[in-house]
Amino acid sequence: MLTIHPYVNFPGNTEEAFRFYQSVFGGNFKALIRFKDTPEAERMSPEDQEKIMHICLPIGDSVLLMGTDALDSMGHTLTMGNNFFLTITPTSRHEADEVFAKLSAGGKASLPMHESSWNSYFGMFTDKFGLQWMIDLDLSQQ
Repeated sequence: MLTIHPYVNFPGNTEEAFRFYQSVFGGNFKALIRFKDTPEAERMSPEDQEKIMHICLPIGDSVLLMGTDALDSMGHTLTMGNNFFLTITPTSRHEADEVFAKLSAGGKASLPMHESSWNSYFGMFTDKFGLQWMIDLDLSQQ
C-alpha cells in the first residue's frame, strides 16, 4: 500500500533535531547516513561530510519522520516554507512512475525518477500548487 511520510530539511542541525525527536517519541533510527558515506563526499569540506545526508525515525507503526541537512555548500537555500517534503513510498516502479507523472503534471520536476546511490528508485518535484514531493521506492525490498 502506498504511504506518505514527512521529510524535513534543516540548516545543519538535523542530528540535534532528530535526537530531540527521538527523546520525545522513542525508538531507534531506521537510517542515519552522513555525507561522508556518499559519492558526494570528496567534494565537501570535512565539516560538511559529518552532516546528515539522510536520517529516518519511525514513529508509531506507520509513520517515518525523515530529514537531511540542506547545505549552502551544495547550493541549497533553506527558508521556512521550503524545508519540508511529503515523501511517497510506492510498492513498485510502475506505481512510482505513475504517481510521479500524475502529481508532477503542471509542476516542476527537480530530479527525475532514477536509481540512487542509496539503493532506491527516487525522484523529486514541486507540484503545480507549490507542494514539494519525493517518491522513494526502496529497491532492497523488491
